[in-house]
Amino acid sequence: MANTNRAGRTVVRRSPIQWGALLVGVVFLAVGILGFIPGITSDYDMLTFAGHHSGAHLLGIFEVSILHNIVHLLFGVAGIALSRNPSTARTFLIGGGVVYLVLFVYGLVIDRDSSANFVPVNNADNWLHLVLGVGMIGLGLALPRVVTGTTATPAR
Repeated sequence: MANTNRAGRTVVRRSPIQWGALLVGVVFLAVGILGFIPGITSDYDMLTFAGHHSGAHLLGIFEVSILHNIVHLLFGVAGIALSRNPSTARTFLIGGGVVYLVLFVYGLVIDRDSSANFVPVNNADNWLHLVLGVGMIGLGLALPRVVTGTTATPAR
């Protein structure tokens, strides 16, 4: 929603669901960037494009590859872009949550040493995917799609 302030500037007001999608998008974008920073990503010299052979770990915990980092960057850009509208923000949160729940199940059923583990994922990634999936769906269902609060009263 846009309003005009006393200076004649357009002020964009976001609904809670838009703020939720924006925040999730920014976090994904940050994680994608951090996955390319040596020191924050341990064993950076073992970072591969894709596959279970990547020995790099974000924060020393989460297995990452270049493809994995790119997926985080794309999710971040999507979250930021889709946060502009309450309807698309909700779609991002719920749809993205479903994607992460599918990734959780995928991580449970694949053999970690097979070529099917192309993302790559480890146990820490799996549990994070579960938390992200449930959290994103929860935000998408719980957050209001309307702008809340009152309009500011002009100063006297």
